[in-house]
Amino acid sequence: MYLDDQYKLYHMAYELVANQQFDILHIDHNTNEIWLEKYVNKRSNVIRLIQKGFDWKNHLKRDIAIVFQKAKAMKKLLAGKHIELYNVYISSHAPVDDWESLKKPMQLKEKNPIKMKVYYLDNEGSIEEFDRLQTDLDVQLRTIPENVDEEQQEQDIQNKKRYLTGVLENKHKEVEKVFSFGKPYFTYLLIAINLVLFILLELNGGSTSINTLIEMGAKYNPSIIEGEWWRIASSMFLHIGYLHLLMNMLAIYYLGTATERIFGRTRFLFIYFLAGIGGGLASFAFTTNVSAGASGAIFGLFGALLFFGIIYKRIFFQTMGSNILIILLINIVLGFSVEQIDMGAHIGGLLAGFLASAMMHLPNKKNVRTQLIGFIAYVMLITGLVIFGLNSNMNNQSNYLMQIEQLLLDNQFEEVVEVATEALDLEGDMQGPILFQRSYAYIELNELNLAVEDLEQSILHEPVLPEAYYNLALLYDSNGQIEEAKEMITKAYELNPDEESFAEVYKKITGESPE
Repeated sequence: MYLDDQYKLYHMAYELVANQQFDILHIDHNTNEIWLEKYVNKRSNVIRLIQKGFDWKNHLKRDIAIVFQKAKAMKKLLAGKHIELYNVYISSHAPVDDWESLKKPMQLKEKNPIKMKVYYLDNEGSIEEFDRLQTDLDVQLRTIPENVDEEQQEQDIQNKKRYLTGVLENKHKEVEKVFSFGKPYFTYLLIAINLVLFILLELNGGSTSINTLIEMGAKYNPSIIEGEWWRIASSMFLHIGYLHLLMNMLAIYYLGTATERIFGRTRFLFIYFLAGIGGGLASFAFTTNVSAGASGAIFGLFGALLFFGIIYKRIFFQTMGSNILIILLINIVLGFSVEQIDMGAHIGGLLAGFLASAMMHLPNKKNVRTQLIGFIAYVMLITGLVIFGLNSNMNNQSNYLMQIEQLLLDNQFEEVVEVATEALDLEGDMQGPILFQRSYAYIELNELNLAVEDLEQSILHEPVLPEAYYNLALLYDSNGQIEEAKEMITKAYELNPDEESFAEVYKKITGESPE
């Protein structure tokens, strides 16, 4: 009888795997327990086959409860959210008391509950239960042969064991192969390049110096508009401060090694640079600040791993999937919460990395349609960012203000007047700072009346700079407008009482020490 039961078990398992495309989740030849799954219409049909009998209904109920717990623990290995569990017992005898009520569908009271049906193939009801299982699964299995001699049974059992074991081993090898398409040489090379350039930054003025960053190739919108598009790529390798460098290098190490192993070295390098370019252009389009860092490329690696998750959904969630999604979500929330974080680069890099991954696709998974769509979508994204970036920067006062500040550092005062005049014709909330900067250029050009006019207009706009009141006080004082000078220096001091020069001029103009 024991051999007959084992024969039934392996016959059914073989039929389901070989002819009905069920995947093997687990095999234990010692206890003769096999778990199978087939993903259909967003639902996992899970079959648990076991050669085991029970004398009493309560013993069977206890095992059913254990199976529910096993299935819950196995959820992350399953493809679908909705799980139908077919729990099949094979034994020569059934419980002696009435257990038929256990054939009714059952489920736990929880969100997305596992639904279970129980089948008991004993000597008396084997054919009926076998047919009921086929009907519920909507499959047609070969009938279990009868009157097979013991020698033939043993031979068939061994053959089917070898087949099932081989299928499971091949599945494990396939998973291992997915993560072994390339050793992470380029990941280490990228980290080394970033470290070398950071050292050069520190040796040439410091990684937090705006001027040094601009000189070394940071993303600086005014220069990009003038044609220095290479900054989109060069800024990927520069970092602002030690913490910025450390965080990004750790991210490149962990995400880069995984991505390079999955996609292979060449694909990884393309994805990294295409994502970095997408992130840099998004930063150019949506932020005017000087910026640098590998964040766009790093988020592109997130995008690559998400694309991998779409192609290998089960492997993705069995390995890194949940952690990747949690870390990505945390980074996105932090990005929108912390003002200093360049979310344009992050979101742009994420989208560009995903599209670049679709365009390159995974090794041995060529899909011309997907790759073509990925290529077209990537080109559209880049083109859109370039056009939008140019339009937004050309009509953005903040961009003009950055350009003015750089011209002032270079003592190009006539150019400051020209650029500031263009900027004032645009709508925006930078009128006050631009007027202030132009007034400074007028002072340097000895156009003092024009400087006074600009300063008087500057203090009418928010945000008001204390320096505007201070400069007006000096100019009024030099023109003999003492009362006006007193009023201006008083306001300057009130706005910034810690500035020593304000206190000194206050005492000089008013003849009194500030309180």
